[in-house]
Amino acid sequence: MRNTSGLGRCDQLYDGHMEMSKKIAAGMIGLGACARLLPHPWNFTPIMAIGLFAGAKAGKLRTGVLATILALLLSDAVLGFYRGMWWVYAASLLPVLIGKFLRPRESTGAIAAAALLSSILFFLTTNFTVWATGTLYPHTVAGLAACYTAGIPFFQNQILGDAFYTFALFGGHAFLSRTALRMRTASA
Repeated sequence: MRNTSGLGRCDQLYDGHMEMSKKIAAGMIGLGACARLLPHPWNFTPIMAIGLFAGAKAGKLRTGVLATILALLLSDAVLGFYRGMWWVYAASLLPVLIGKFLRPRESTGAIAAAALLSSILFFLTTNFTVWATGTLYPHTVAGLAACYTAGIPFFQNQILGDAFYTFALFGGHAFLSRTALRMRTASA
């Protein structure tokens, strides 16, 4: 898309309704894949935030699903595919659905609650899957408790990463939206 308005690149990132453009979706896929490939603390990645943001901002739910799945697939193609990955992918799609419901009541508190809920659901789903489908823990209540307990250090990183990237994506979007609006108003 060629910019003939003289407003600059910021204005080109959004359509008239300030929904996600294809450039932003592609950028999020790249961010998600690269962040998983670069050295980082365990579970400190933008995948949940990408799903949440894409669910809240994309015009179509499938855009959020594709952004999340493609970021995971691209990075797993390099890192290696693993047993149980489809459960991880499914758990990573829950924030997309949460983001869709977040859309009409998007406030700082609602975004923070949605990010925390995304972290909790991912933790509960993936650790339950490790316990239910693996042999590392006995299939007892004590084994399930041991599995969740062993996951706590990863969960701490998950919450911190989700908070950081959710703030970066939603905060960056708010900043760019205001900047684009000011640029449009100034040129009118």
